[in-house]
Amino acid sequence: MTERSGGSATAPSPKWFEEWFNHPFYLAVYSHRDRQEAAECIQTIISLTGINPLDSPAVSALDIACGAGRHALELARLGCVVTANDLAPFLLEKAEKDANASGLKLKLTCRDMRAVHDRECFDLVVQLFTSFGYFDTKEDDRLVLRNVHAALKQGGWYALDLINPDHLRKNLVARSSRTSGDLTVQEERKLEGERVSKSITISSPSGEQATFTESVRIYGKDEITGILSEAGFTVKAFAGSYTGEPFTAASPRMMLICRKS
Repeated sequence: MTERSGGSATAPSPKWFEEWFNHPFYLAVYSHRDRQEAAECIQTIISLTGINPLDSPAVSALDIACGAGRHALELARLGCVVTANDLAPFLLEKAEKDANASGLKLKLTCRDMRAVHDRECFDLVVQLFTSFGYFDTKEDDRLVLRNVHAALKQGGWYALDLINPDHLRKNLVARSSRTSGDLTVQEERKLEGERVSKSITISSPSGEQATFTESVRIYGKDEITGILSEAGFTVKAFAGSYTGEPFTAASPRMMLICRKS
């Protein structure tokens, strides 16, 4: 029920996101991010854009940095024709398995988001669960936005989900420890300039231990709105949570609903 195509990443050597997202521990650490959360997020996007997934011809959607496909699968359940893209083969294999088990069709592509070169193919592009700001330079982030703009049909919609930096600065937990199944997960977080980083150490009962890093550039509302405008988008709405609550300085999320100008 799935189609696959590949591509080459632009980065010459492994980065944190290439190593971490392609490790089996990743899904275990984020197992609490479930289908219900994904369904609520997609329903919020559908509501704020006014897209009707039952339209004919079918709505074409691209999920950039789709991970294990939670959101892509929800879009497919609603009737959209979905392309799910990620850099991690491990996560795409999980998305393919879940699609087949659910009788849903996904087109899977394995590309760095900086190397997405589709042109005017999609009515909707979603980029969710803090999957923006991975790279060393802001120019790479701008490249991603230009790629999204080019991939959308005229008047198409883009949903970009970011951490709200105001909430993050007031609520950052420097250290925490939890369990996920039989794994122990220790996390250390810190703000460094315009980035938030997290060190994740996972220990299994067998004594296996591994440490991974996440590092994401954070954008304030005015800055990201300006960058989106430069890329050719008009921000039409903000949401402060996956359930669509209005955005405020206290909101945990900053989801921008944008339209291709």
